Amino acid sequence: MQDIKISLITVVFNGARTIEKCIQSVIGQTYKNVEYIVIDGSSTDNTIQIINKFKNNIHHFLSEPDKGIYDAMNKGIKLATGDVVGILNADDFFADNSILQSVAEAFINNTAEIVYGDLDYINPDGGVIRKWRLGPYSPGIFNWGWMPAHPTFYCKKDLFYQFGFYSLEYGTAADYELMLRFMHLNHVNAVYLEKVMIKMKIGGKSNKSFNNRVKGLLFDFRAMRKNGISAPLITLFLKPLRKIPQYF
Repeated sequence: MQDIKISLITVVFNGARTIEKCIQSVIGQTYKNVEYIVIDGSSTDNTIQIINKFKNNIHHFLSEPDKGIYDAMNKGIKLATGDVVGILNADDFFADNSILQSVAEAFINNTAEIVYGDLDYINPDGGVIRKWRLGPYSPGIFNWGWMPAHPTFYCKKDLFYQFGFYSLEYGTAADYELMLRFMHLNHVNAVYLEKVMIKMKIGGKSNKSFNNRVKGLLFDFRAMRKNGISAPLITLFLKPLRKIPQYF
C-alpha cells in the first residue's frame, strides 16, 4: 500500500491537566508516518514541562503568544510537511491506537481529499454522554444543519493553500466556516470513516456562557452567508436540532 505522511497538530494553552493523555494517544498510534506538531500559546502552568517529557516524539514545537486557537492551528499548518493535515485538541484523545492507520487507508483507497468520522463526548469519568455519528456526506447536506465533527476532520494539506486557512473573522465558528468553504462551497471530495475516532471532553469555549452562545450563532450565520448556504436562518435553526438524537 502506498504510504502517506500525516501532519498532526495539537494546539494548547494552559492544558496541563489533559495534554499528557493527548500526547500519549498520538505516540501510541500504530501508523508511524506521522509528523507531530505542538503549538503552545505561552502557557503559564506546567504544560511546557509536560510537553518536554515527550520532546523526542514531537517533530516541531513552538511556544509563543497567539491570537487564539485558530491562529495557533494556522501556525501549525504552515509548519506541516505532510500530505494530510489533522488537528488533535489538547483535551481530546484518540479512541484507539488504529485511528491514523484507518485515516491513511481511507485517503489512499478512496482518492479522498477529506476524511472525517465519528466522535464521542465524555464526562470527567470517561463515560460517553453524547454520540456524534455523521454518516456519509452528500452535496447540499450542510443546508440541513449538518456539519462534520471538526476533531475528526483530516484533509489534504494543499487545500489550505488552494482555498485558504482558518479565518479569524469567524471567532468560534472558524472551523465550521472552513469546512463549509472546503466541502459545501468548493465541493471537495469527502469520505466518511465509519468509526469513533476521537474522545472529546464536554465543554468548549462557544458554550461557556449565554453571550458566547449568541456570538457563536452570529458567527455561524455569517459563515453560512459567506459560503452559499441557501437559507441561513433555517439552517441556523436546524443545526442545534441535529444534536438532540446524539444523546440517545
